[in-house]
Parts: sequence; C-alpha cells; structure tokens
Amino acid sequence: MQRWSMDAGALAQFPTAERLRALKRIIPRAKIQGILRRTGHARRRYLRLPAWFMVWFVIALGLFCRDSHRQVFKWLQPFRRKNTPGRSTLCEARQRLGVAPLQQLAPQVIELQATAGTPGAFYAGLRLMAVDGFVLDVADSPANARIFGRPGSHRSPAAFPQVRVLALCEVGSHVLWRTQIKPCHCSEVTMAPTLLRFLQDDMLLLWDRGFLSYRLVQQVIQQGAHLLARVKNNMVFRPLRRLGDGSYVAKLYPSARHRDHDEGGLLIRIIEYTLNDSGRPGSGEKHRLLTTLLDARQHPAKRLIVLYHERWEEELTIDELKTHQRERPVLRSQTPAGVIQEITGLLLAHYIVRVLMSEAARRSKQSPRRLSFTGTLKVLRCRLPECPKSRSGLTRWYNELLAEIAEEVLPQRRNRINPRVIKRKMSNWRKKRPEHRHYPQPTKKFLSSVVILS
Repeated sequence: MQRWSMDAGALAQFPTAERLRALKRIIPRAKIQGILRRTGHARRRYLRLPAWFMVWFVIALGLFCRDSHRQVFKWLQPFRRKNTPGRSTLCEARQRLGVAPLQQLAPQVIELQATAGTPGAFYAGLRLMAVDGFVLDVADSPANARIFGRPGSHRSPAAFPQVRVLALCEVGSHVLWRTQIKPCHCSEVTMAPTLLRFLQDDMLLLWDRGFLSYRLVQQVIQQGAHLLARVKNNMVFRPLRRLGDGSYVAKLYPSARHRDHDEGGLLIRIIEYTLNDSGRPGSGEKHRLLTTLLDARQHPAKRLIVLYHERWEEELTIDELKTHQRERPVLRSQTPAGVIQEITGLLLAHYIVRVLMSEAARRSKQSPRRLSFTGTLKVLRCRLPECPKSRSGLTRWYNELLAEIAEEVLPQRRNRINPRVIKRKMSNWRKKRPEHRHYPQPTKKFLSSVVILS
C-alpha cells in the first residue's frame, strides 16, 4: 500500500501535455519522440522533467522570453501544490537535454508556408527567398567569451560576447527556413555556402551587396535557382549586349586575370539606375543590381528594381525575432551549449507564431504580412493557458485562436523612411572594464561591518 502511494505521488508530479497539445499540429509529438529515441534521451527516465517536456520548455523560453524559468514552467502547466521546480532543477534538466534534440528537430519541422495564392510570395513562378544575418548578445561568461568571441575596436572590447546567426528566409511568410549559428568573428560570406545548399530550382534568391562573390553566384546557379542581388559600384562589368530596357548582359569572373582572358565567366545581367526623389536615401547616386534572369521582356528592369526591395522583408523578420519576441537585451544562457539550445528554441518559437499567422491569413484570405507579429505573439501568450482538455474543446479553441489572430491586421505601410540613428549613445556611467568583472564582495553582514567613530 505504501508503494502505491509513492507511485501516485510521483505521477502527480509528472508534467502534463494538456496545454502543449494545442501546438502539436505545428510540432508533432511523434517527431519529438523519434528524435529523442535517436539521440538516446528516450532511454533515460526522468519523471519530474522528462525529455519531451524539456524540448517544449526550451521552445517556451523563446515564447515567454522575459519570464523566469519557473514562470515559463507555470505557463505550460496547470497549478498543483508544491509542483513547480526550482530554477536550478530546470537548468539541470536543460543541461541533460543538451543541444542535439533541438538542432535535429528544427530542420525536420520548419517548413515553407507560402502557397501559390500567398500575396508577395512568388514572382514569375519563383518562390522569393532572402539570405541575411544578425548577431545576438549572449551572457558575459568566460565560456561564452571563449567560444563565441567578443567584438570590439582599438578602444575597448564590446560589452558582451556575441553569436552570429545566418538565415535563409521565405519572403512571403517571414519563415526563417534554414539557419546557421557561428561565433561572431565568422563572416556571413563564409557561412553562406552551407545555407545555399538548400536552394531549390523554383527559388529566386535576394541578397545584399556584401554577399556578392563569384563562388556564391556559381553555387546559386548550380542549385538551379535564380539570383537578384545588389552590386558594389567598384566592380567591373563589360557589356556584351545592351537590352531594350537599358540593362545589359555581362559576365562575372573569378578574378581580373580571368576577365582579361575571358575564362570561366558566368553570364549575368546588370541593371543600373538612380533615384530622382531628394527625400530618399541614395537619391542621385548610381545603384546596380545583378541578376541571372536574362530575358528583359519577361523580366523588365523596373519590375526587378521594385522586386529587389522585397529583401527588406527579412530585415523585418529579424526585427520580429530580436526586438519583439526576444524582449531582452542579452540571452540568458551562461554556457555555449545553452546558448545554441536557447537560440534554436527562439527560432522554433518564431516559426510557431509564423505558422499560426499563415494559417489565419489563409482562412481570412489576406496576406500573412498584413497581420501583426507582436499582436499574434501576445494573443498566443494569453490564450495558451486556456487550452481545454477535450478534443472537441481543443478544436474550438484552435479555431477561435486563428480567428482572433486574423483580427490583428496592420494598417497599410506608409511611404516613409527613418534615419538609422539612436537618441542616446553616450552614458554618464563609467565603462565596465576587466578590473570590474570580479569585483570584491562583502565578507561580513552589514551590521557587523559598522564601526562607530568616537
């Protein structure tokens, strides 16, 4: 009889999947269990915090970024007396889970969301994709600084170590489809070949001028995809044939020597233009685009110039994740493995929000880019604890969730620009330096340190 009471007590502490069932359509539990079997976590039995629950817990850290570990646990679990683990217990469970389950889960569940009817997702039958990178400040621990590096200048090192993330983004849905995480000193150009392997022959890739190189353009062509990219004005292109829209066909060479001998050139098209609106940045300056779409009749120059600016949708996607979702200046993890695990959870959480927005947009027959990411995130945070137990109640809850998200409609974007500046750059406080990192700590209680002067 005593043994039965112990088992019942253990079962009472076992996490329930009641609230997590709401999101199993996006990240099926079967895929999580399959990955846990492959990584060996399924053989380990942890009644209090099993591996499947900790996968969802790490994703929830990306949904409730401002909240503590204990509070995130409460968002996922209904109240039971003395059932909320301490922070150290949850951190140890994260360490047991490790990095492998989340990193294997992400490419299996993150899928392209745009369909042929999604506004702004395709051009001439080609799916619009963009590649760009961003950095995240991580906790200032010796391990993070050693693995990820700390940027800086000749004056002083940066305040925090940083990690660099490069992402291949679906422009029409803002889904960060494939990502790569590296130390901050790795350049985006050297990281790009890994992501370009995922390009498909029905894709049109957009990237900024910093990515342009012969090797990367060649890789895009070998993948069967097309490219529309900005080009630096100091690059040399010799026109081979002028086209009716003012653009011209040229070749891109590996080096100046190859250009002089006409060896190994890639056939491309160059579009040069300027702007005559003094209120726009770059007005009066020459701008250049490079593309592998050579037919000027099917792809007129002005249409491609306008299309190139769809690349800014990935900038908005990065802003969603870094500013509105993360909501904290520095990631919380103190170890490199924890940082990678946390970033992967953040990316999976972003995907969950974007899938909900895409489905809500399809049902309401509008573009997912017209829906508010911040509004959707807040709706999900608010409604997740309300998820019912019954199957019929769960279906009704999910439909009402999508209906509420569909009402988070943004106004039409205004024709405006803003300078890339900040209001406050300097501080009256002294800068933190190496001598401040291990500051002397009190050895006595305050009262014991008081000495009356007579």
